Amino acid sequence: MSSARDYVAVSLVVCGGLWALQRGLDVDTTRRNREVFTEMVYSSAGESLTVSAVLPGGTTQQPLVDGVVVRGVAGPVYGDGPQEAERAGRELASPIAADDAAAAERGRRLYATYCSVCHDEAGEGRGTAVLRGLPPPPSLHAARARALPDGQVFHLIGHGQGAMAGYASQLDELERWQVVRHVRALQERSRP
Repeated sequence: MSSARDYVAVSLVVCGGLWALQRGLDVDTTRRNREVFTEMVYSSAGESLTVSAVLPGGTTQQPLVDGVVVRGVAGPVYGDGPQEAERAGRELASPIAADDAAAAERGRRLYATYCSVCHDEAGEGRGTAVLRGLPPPPSLHAARARALPDGQVFHLIGHGQGAMAGYASQLDELERWQVVRHVRALQERSRP
């Protein structure tokens, strides 16, 4: 057990330490303060990808290490055009399971946001943009659209085709696959 004398001794030590600290921190406004370790405070900033002597190679930004996969850019890279779309149709398959309800719902919402303005909610190609004068896209229920492999539909969503712009910058890979899943669900609902 501690006695009252121990508490008094600890209190005196703490008070003495605080007094000494306060005396050491007195600010003399007539003198300039001392600065320690100012390299980060006054360092010169470099513009990215400019020439500099800071890093090996003379740039201000490190190059990517071999084998690094940039987030959002995985798998094979396909270019624009019908040949690349056909190649994507042969090589790519949807990673989304047919019974994934969450992916189906997300695909429906993404389709409503990005696709229905031209393709309409049912996929017939009579969206509000078409009603205001844009050329109508092909129906998603046409035999040609039904025959496209999932990978080719994925490519068309990302890269566009004809008057349709690509949506790779708005939709990441998983989101594009979710839209493909919703397009297939629309096509299934309209089967005779």
